[in-house]
Amino acid sequence: MAERSFAAEVQKLRAGAGETLHVEGILAVTKALLQSGVAYVGGYQGAPISHLMDVLGDAREVLDELDIRFENSASEATAAAMLAASVHHPLRGAITFKSPVGTNVASDALANLASGGVTGGALVILGEDYGEGSSIMQERSHAFAMKSQMWLLDPRPNTTAIVEAVEAGFALSEVSNTPVLLELRLRSCHLHGGFVAKDNRRPPMTVAQAAQAPRRAVDRIVLPPAGFLHEKEKIEDRWPQAVEFIRERGMNELFPGDGSADDVGVIVQGGLYNTLNRSMELLGASDAFGRTRVPTYVMNVTYPVVDSEIVEFCAGKRAVIMVEEGQPDYIEQNLHAVLRRADVPTVLHGKDMLAAAGEYTTQVVTRGLDRFLSKYAPQTVTHRPSLLLDADDPASPLAPRVAAEVVRPRPPGLCTGCPERPIFAGLKLAERETGAHQISADIGCHLFAINAPFDLGATTMGYGLGAAGAAALSSDRTENRPVSIMGDGGFWHNGLTSGIGNAVFNKSDQLMVVVDNDYAAATGGQDLLSSHAELERRSTHHPIERAARGLGITRATTIDHTYDVQKVKDAFLKAFRRTESGPELLVMQSECQLNRQRRVKKERAEKLKRGERVVRERFGVDPETCTGDHACIRISGCPSLTITDNPDPLRSDPIATVLDSCVGCGVCGNNAHAAVLCPSFYRTDVVDNPTVSDRLLGRVRGWWITLASRGLERRAARMEV
Repeated sequence: MAERSFAAEVQKLRAGAGETLHVEGILAVTKALLQSGVAYVGGYQGAPISHLMDVLGDAREVLDELDIRFENSASEATAAAMLAASVHHPLRGAITFKSPVGTNVASDALANLASGGVTGGALVILGEDYGEGSSIMQERSHAFAMKSQMWLLDPRPNTTAIVEAVEAGFALSEVSNTPVLLELRLRSCHLHGGFVAKDNRRPPMTVAQAAQAPRRAVDRIVLPPAGFLHEKEKIEDRWPQAVEFIRERGMNELFPGDGSADDVGVIVQGGLYNTLNRSMELLGASDAFGRTRVPTYVMNVTYPVVDSEIVEFCAGKRAVIMVEEGQPDYIEQNLHAVLRRADVPTVLHGKDMLAAAGEYTTQVVTRGLDRFLSKYAPQTVTHRPSLLLDADDPASPLAPRVAAEVVRPRPPGLCTGCPERPIFAGLKLAERETGAHQISADIGCHLFAINAPFDLGATTMGYGLGAAGAAALSSDRTENRPVSIMGDGGFWHNGLTSGIGNAVFNKSDQLMVVVDNDYAAATGGQDLLSSHAELERRSTHHPIERAARGLGITRATTIDHTYDVQKVKDAFLKAFRRTESGPELLVMQSECQLNRQRRVKKERAEKLKRGERVVRERFGVDPETCTGDHACIRISGCPSLTITDNPDPLRSDPIATVLDSCVGCGVCGNNAHAAVLCPSFYRTDVVDNPTVSDRLLGRVRGWWITLASRGLERRAARMEV
C-alpha cells in the first residue's frame, strides 16, 4: 500500500507522438523508458525515487500492453543483477534506487556488469539523495562511475532534458557497451513541466523471447583472463566510443552569452543548472529564461569529461569557474588536468570561491558567483541581492526573525499513533529495572528512537545491518547482552542473512528486535513478503518469525499487538533475564499507523456517506486529576500529547492534554499504567450517525454526570466566594 496512487496519472503514459505532456519528473522518466523500447524494469524504493517505483507499479497495465517486465526487487543488489539480461541479449533494461546508499549495496553487481560490458542498453536511474533534504550520509555517486568506468548523466532539471537524457542514455550504453548511470536529484524527480511525447515502443526483443534463445560468450564473464581484457576494452574502445557519441549527439550544452563577457565562463553540472541560472538572474547576469550574459557550459554528462569540449570552451578565456556540488571535487581536479595537459592558461576556480561541501543552494552559488564575476567581469553584475548580506544583518533574508531561545529544537520523531512508540517505551521501562544495554540501530522509522524522549540506539551501519552491528559485542561473558533493532524492510532486504543468519552461525548472545509494521513504511508504505495485503502479482503472508526459525533461531516470539506496553515490557524483561546463551528474536508486530489511517479514513468516509454508524476512539486527560509532572510526555513523545494551561487557579503548572489529532491508539494511557504514573487518562468514543440506543445512552450518561457533579460545583462556588 504505497503512500499515494498514480492510477490516474499513468493513463497519460499512453500519449502518442506530438502530444504535449505536462507531468511530474518521475512520470517523464517513465514515459521516456516506454518511448525507448525498454524490455524490463526493476528497482528498490527509497527517496527521492520511491514514487518512480510507485508509478511503475501503477502502470502495470501499460507495461503489460508492451510486454515489459517489471519487478519490485528485494534489494538494490537484486535490481542491479537484473541487468545481466542485457549482457548477451539486445534487451534494453532499466533499474532505479536511492543513491549513494543503494549504489553501495548494488556495487558488486554493477562492477561486474561494467567489467564484462553490455549488448543491450543498461540504464541505472539514481535518486541522488544529497543536500539539506537528505536522510543519509553526505556522499556522492560520482566516485562509483569513476571506479567502474560507467558513464554518469546529470541532466538539467527540465522534463524535456530528462526525457532526452533517458533516450540518449540507452543509445550511449549500446554504442559503448557500457552501463550508464542517470543521476536525478530530489527537485528533478518532483518538478513539473511539459515535453513533446513520442509513441511508446514495444521492445524489439522481449524477455520471454530472450529466455527462449539462450546466448553466452565466455569472454564476457568476469574470470581471468577475461577481466584483464575488459580493462583494456574500457580504455581503448568503450571510453573513446562514449566520448565520440557524447560529442556528436551534443549531450552537453553551450549557452554562449551576449558577448559582453566572452573572456570568462561558467562550467556547471547539469543538475545544478536551475540554481545557477537563478543566481545569475539575482546578480543581473541572466534572466528567468536562461538568457545569460556569461558563456556557460552545461555538463549533462559529468563522466566521462569530454576533454576537447573543455579545451574549446576555455580557450581564450582569462578565467572559468566550475560549479560542482559536494566533495571531493572530482570534476574540478579532472578539468585542471585537462587544461594543464593541453597547455591552456585559463585560470580555473571552483571550491576556492564556492563552498567546499554541502548542498549548493541559491545563496551559496550566488555568493560564489559574485566573488568570481566581481573579480573577472564586474560589468555583468548589475544587482546586489540581499542574499549577499551576512546572516546577522537584519536586512538579510537569512537573518533570524525570532530569538533562538523562543523557537525550541524539534527533532524528527514518530507519527501520531505509531506502533513503534510503545516498543521503545516498553524497552525504556524494562531498562529501568535491568540497566542500560548497548543498542545497535538500523535504517527505518525506528531510527527516530535515537532522539528524545527515548534516547535509544548508538549506531546504524546500514539497511538490515542492525544485528550485524551488535555482533562484536555479543559475548556470553557480559551480564547485559546487546540489543539490535531492525525493521521488516531491513529484515527482508539484508537482515535475514547478514543479521539473523550470522547470529545463528556464530551463536551470538544478543537480543534481536524486528519491528514488523506490515510495510516498508519509511520509503512510502510499499508491501513486503510479510505484508498481509492480498496482491495479485506478488506473494505475501510470509511471517518473519517462520523465516528466522528456518535459519536456526530457536528462541523467537511474535508480539502481535505492540500497543500493550506492559506486554512489550515483560517480553523485554524476560529476554534480558534469561540465563541461556545464544541469539533471541522478538518480532514486534502492529500495522503502520500512517498506512492504517490512509485506509481507515477512506473506509470511514464511505460509511459516513452511506449513513452508517462510525465510532472513533479518542483519549484525553482529566484536568482535575493531572498533577502536571509530565512524566507521560517524557515516556511517550507522541505529537498529540502536549501541555496546556492549568484550569485550576490554585495550580500554576501546565497540565498534559491530548490534541484532536489523536488516533486513539491508547499508548499514552498504557504508558501511564505500565509505568505506574497516574490515572489521568480516559478514553472516549466519538459516534457519528448514532443509533437510537446511542442517543438514549448518551442522555442517561449526561444526566448521571450532571447529578454527580452538582456537589463539586457547589463546593467550587463557595471557594470562589
